[in-house]
Amino acid sequence: MKKTTTRRRTRRGIAAGGNWIVDLVKTVDHWPEQDGLALISGLVAANGGGPYNVLKDLARLRVRYPLEGVGLLGDDANGAFILGDCRAHGIDARQLHRAAGRSTGYTDVVTVRGTGRRTFFHHPGANGSLGPAHFDFDALRARHFHLGYMMLLDRLDAPGPDGRARAAGLLRRARAAGLTTSVDCVSSIASGFASVVRPVLPEIDVFFANDYEAERLTGLELGRGEGLRPAEVARAAEQLLRDGVRRWVVVHFPEGAFAAGSDGQRCWQPSVALPPSRIAGANGAGDALAAGVLHGWHEGWPLVRSLSLGVAVAAACLLDGTCSAGIRPLSGCLALARRYGRFHFTGFPP
Repeated sequence: MKKTTTRRRTRRGIAAGGNWIVDLVKTVDHWPEQDGLALISGLVAANGGGPYNVLKDLARLRVRYPLEGVGLLGDDANGAFILGDCRAHGIDARQLHRAAGRSTGYTDVVTVRGTGRRTFFHHPGANGSLGPAHFDFDALRARHFHLGYMMLLDRLDAPGPDGRARAAGLLRRARAAGLTTSVDCVSSIASGFASVVRPVLPEIDVFFANDYEAERLTGLELGRGEGLRPAEVARAAEQLLRDGVRRWVVVHFPEGAFAAGSDGQRCWQPSVALPPSRIAGANGAGDALAAGVLHGWHEGWPLVRSLSLGVAVAAACLLDGTCSAGIRPLSGCLALARRYGRFHFTGFPP
């Protein structure tokens, strides 16, 4: 018992596990009809997937604590790319396992030059075989563990001995080892979305959901754009707290974000009003917001300050078509938010 207490007191840093993906971002001159031809004018290999994006964003923010990755890569060039990128950004990859004969997960992101419209072709690769045995929480230095994405991790989404998704037992193990936990999901259209995710909520300290995911979990209609219903957004966050989330719920959407804490904290944060000419793409913006919020969580900031940083980091993400290349050091993200101010949305509470 004494050893465990000491370990909890000395934990520091953020670990993230789940989907590790290489995004192959291709720019084409137009979107062709079936059997047609389009010319590729640009190709960039970059990070993708919740844990990879969050950790690389934190590295680019230049945080001063350890960053650790957990996942399953293939024994291929994409796996080598991820390991090299982690080394370059100071991310501890000792728990990034490699599966012989398997491919690393990747996504072809096809962007039409001139419109910015994107189409995604995803191959899960080894991510689908990631299971609880790949996670050694006692060997991690971190004090916080982030899991992403639920609904895109076959073995962790599958029922465990208690009938809940195996992710629940994984998060319970993390908490028993002295870590706090957070989770993000993919916006799955699967009919079982709520039945898989909702029973896991009591094992989660910080839960992230976009407007679509919050609707799927609560049954509430939040609206979109000028039709957004702020009162329903707040109701959804509060319902997720009642359903078991332990500390913070963050619901985000293009116009901004709302966060609710179990201690009664409530805050709205409009998005940064970037000019359209500066927006290169929205890839990874949700993970960038999560990275900012989790930095505040790790540092013991109040919810409102953490959410404000999250929105600023998400704005920086929009400056580049890949998930993390637009992220600058923390002070630079905050300066960007000050330069352009906040998006004005008449439906937001004062």
